[in-house]
Amino acid sequence: MKKLKKVILYLLSFLLLLGVVITLFINIDPAFGGNPTKEQKETYQHLSNYVDGKFINEDPTELVINSSNASSMDEDSASESKDRNPTSPIPVSVIDWNKIKSENDSLTWFGHSAFLLSIDNKKLLIDPMLSLIASPVSFVGVKRYEYSEDIMLHLIDEMPPIDAVFITHDHYDHLDYQSVVKLKSKVSHFFVPLGVSAHLIRWGVPEENITELNWLEETEYQGLTVALTPARHFSGRDPFNIDTTLWGGWVILGNNTRLYTSGDTGYDSHFKEIGKEYGPFDITLIEGGQYDRRWSDIHMIPEQSVQANLDVNGKTMMLMHWGAFTLANHGWKEPIERALKEAKNREVSIIAPKIGETVLLDSDLHMPPTSWWNF
Repeated sequence: MKKLKKVILYLLSFLLLLGVVITLFINIDPAFGGNPTKEQKETYQHLSNYVDGKFINEDPTELVINSSNASSMDEDSASESKDRNPTSPIPVSVIDWNKIKSENDSLTWFGHSAFLLSIDNKKLLIDPMLSLIASPVSFVGVKRYEYSEDIMLHLIDEMPPIDAVFITHDHYDHLDYQSVVKLKSKVSHFFVPLGVSAHLIRWGVPEENITELNWLEETEYQGLTVALTPARHFSGRDPFNIDTTLWGGWVILGNNTRLYTSGDTGYDSHFKEIGKEYGPFDITLIEGGQYDRRWSDIHMIPEQSVQANLDVNGKTMMLMHWGAFTLANHGWKEPIERALKEAKNREVSIIAPKIGETVLLDSDLHMPPTSWWNF
């Protein structure tokens, strides 16, 4: 009995020490970000989407659905787990910086949810996760797919000055410490959901260069109208700060291009609300990868993504949240194949450019996809 008590005591002491070490590491390592200040939390108290110190979704949401009807794969999936990652480097385009730096409205995809936009000759970045691993540490995490061209290596160095960065939420595959540290000297302004400024400020971004918005709040920036839109998701960079910052999508309205990006989200009635408030859109960037029946409340399957584009009144859509990382059990190219099939059935215009390819928003929006992923 004494031996058992001693073992239990040692085990509890070890767990306590481990907890202390993990807590200290999270507090010391800047990659985990910061926390909203007491003053920020006080200003959130009156908001309808902030309850008991946490942001909430418009409708009740489960992060992981535990049900006898739930499986780790979507029942319509035809992929096997061996197809989750590309078997060889995926083909990407060498970046055409002259095209990007021109005055034409354009879009360049870097994989997953990262985009460089030019709207009214303003250079804008959305969710610039431009590192090779989605993680707070370099030795553990989800690695980016290998590309046929090493376009990511000097990407930030080669970029023109950036007028604004838009962050949808603070998960590691969207808000990346290394990318922000490298970018901050060439970015004029950051637009983020409520609370996310705490991360950027810890990383050296001046507070005056950050604008925080709540859902359906809008502002003007250098002639553009920008607004944060509702999404059905969650936030957090460690177990201690889940939902202490907000999440959302973005509307960016220029003279010739009306753009909407959904951010990470499950399918819900908020899409029709956004379409009614801000539609129609010339181009929509809709998440539709990394889905699983177990987390169907917070991520969409491709068929729902096509419906979301219809709900917001998008003229042309592009599927995102795929093509860079494997975060679910479906095949890596399954999202785009399902989205194309559904878009054809629903007579929805969809584009699927290569990673690194620059699409001119006034002329390339009706080019048929080339199926570059079938290599």
